[in-house]
Amino acid sequence: MVSGHPDNPASSQPCAAGPRLNLLLSYAGWHPDPWVDRLPRLLEPMGVISHRAGSGKQAQDVIKSVPIHIAVVDLGLPLDVAAGPAPELEEGGARLLELLHRMTTPPPTVVVKRARSARDDHREMAQALRLGAFAVVDRPHDANDLNVLLEVLRRCLCRFYQGRWPGGVSPT
Repeated sequence: MVSGHPDNPASSQPCAAGPRLNLLLSYAGWHPDPWVDRLPRLLEPMGVISHRAGSGKQAQDVIKSVPIHIAVVDLGLPLDVAAGPAPELEEGGARLLELLHRMTTPPPTVVVKRARSARDDHREMAQALRLGAFAVVDRPHDANDLNVLLEVLRRCLCRFYQGRWPGGVSPT
């Protein structure tokens, strides 16, 4: 199922039966045509089921309900959409990364960093890699950035699943 709006991760549409890879997409941006809306449309025909989360709480709910094979973690993710002050809002991405890392079988993780100072970037990248991130990318803003993310996801699939969906079925 492809989740609907990030504020309503339970909304979904049915998917054809067959091999599938569950992709967790967390997103903390506010743009008119965000990459997180375009990515599922590109991946769904290949059997990738995108599960969207707009907060750390929503991501945790997704993780509890479906096996996640690859996770895209936005470090700017709020902990909860109903949370209070801004500094606490940004803890959701880091906490989600820690949660995934502590799983019995952690999924490969691609981290989307937020635009910050070089010092903060370095600290966040080091933490993400220490927690087992496969890659750290800039937040996609245009088609070129989206292609970079797609290439990282392709490499992730090749490295962790030898180019096959979990369960051994080839996506092509």
